[in-house]
Amino acid sequence: MHKMTGRPDDDVQSILSNIREIACDFASQRAERQRRRELMKEDFDKLRESGYLMVAVPSEFGGVWDGDDVGTRIVCDILRTLAHGDSSIALVSAMHQSVIRSSGWLSIPKAPEPYTEAWDEQRRWVFQTVAEGHFWGTIMSEPGSGGDNTQSTSKAEPASNNGQYLLSGQKHFGSGSGMTSFMVTHAMPDGEMTPDTFVLDMRDLIWDGSSGVKLIAPWDGHGMTATQSHGMVFDKFPATRLAFPGDERRAILARIDRPQGASFVAVIVGIVETAVSTARDQLEKKHDRMRSYERAEWAKVEIEAWLVQQAYEGMLREIEMGRPSGRNSLLAKEAVAELSESILLRISKIIGGGAYSRHSPYGFWLEDVRALGFLRPPWGLAFERIFDGSWDS
Repeated sequence: MHKMTGRPDDDVQSILSNIREIACDFASQRAERQRRRELMKEDFDKLRESGYLMVAVPSEFGGVWDGDDVGTRIVCDILRTLAHGDSSIALVSAMHQSVIRSSGWLSIPKAPEPYTEAWDEQRRWVFQTVAEGHFWGTIMSEPGSGGDNTQSTSKAEPASNNGQYLLSGQKHFGSGSGMTSFMVTHAMPDGEMTPDTFVLDMRDLIWDGSSGVKLIAPWDGHGMTATQSHGMVFDKFPATRLAFPGDERRAILARIDRPQGASFVAVIVGIVETAVSTARDQLEKKHDRMRSYERAEWAKVEIEAWLVQQAYEGMLREIEMGRPSGRNSLLAKEAVAELSESILLRISKIIGGGAYSRHSPYGFWLEDVRALGFLRPPWGLAFERIFDGSWDS
């Protein structure tokens, strides 16, 4: 693998080259990987060695992140490439940079008083954990919340006066459980009216309840089969609150207009590219004998795959040009979600009944791309935001 040099531009190319090698290796094992129901530590060791983790660290701290307008394309292209090899690992990897950015550590370099010093110290600690090889993830979703973090009913009671709390509540979709060292979540602090963000140290835990966390719903492997997106219940589990807490931080993040969900789009685009390429190769020998219906369906595959590419590229260009990236990323996310599912359904019809065999990759890919519409924000919340945004000035 190419080694990191400390020069951000060179390191970006090194990381991308390393990820290409890893994706090719993963793709050669596709049949076995698509049947997995769990993640493998050695795969994440390879990602550490590739330098990928440093996409979540700003360049001034030794990483390669250089802001949304430059860094988003870099991260998306890396994840898109990784998805060519393994859908599940690509999605878990997308969470790493996403949660560090969405929490504000990448977006807010300096907090106002009285949080300035504590926020600076916490940012440095977060980036140091990444440099040491720790993956970050999220376990935000709760039963009944509809994917809306503001509806969290989990409770956080102060354990000390320095940001330490005890968190209790039921959570699910903890993607990467067992591979991530730290997870970000939401809970309602005692005496407050709005949920806030907390960090959970998930290292070296037994999920039997003895340490305050219990596994209650192992990921069932239906779509993104090996993400280990477990459901957990927390009972007075130690949690660290963000050092710049509350509404003021969220107001700053809202004004920044971040491209949320862009990394998820990149993963699905990578899957679609691989599925279309695989189907094209498979159909090449018989394209002269394809029936009229099959030809029409394939033409629609080509059209929709082109639209997926345009949505992906358009999303990134809007970010690079400084246009409203939050809304544009959301529009791209929902467009790609619908188009991707349509593409995989059409491919399955053309390939025939064999597409449903567990020896065929298409059924797995179909369930994988369906995941995009349920990733935050999920369908209902996403379309509500799109509708409301139609009349924003």
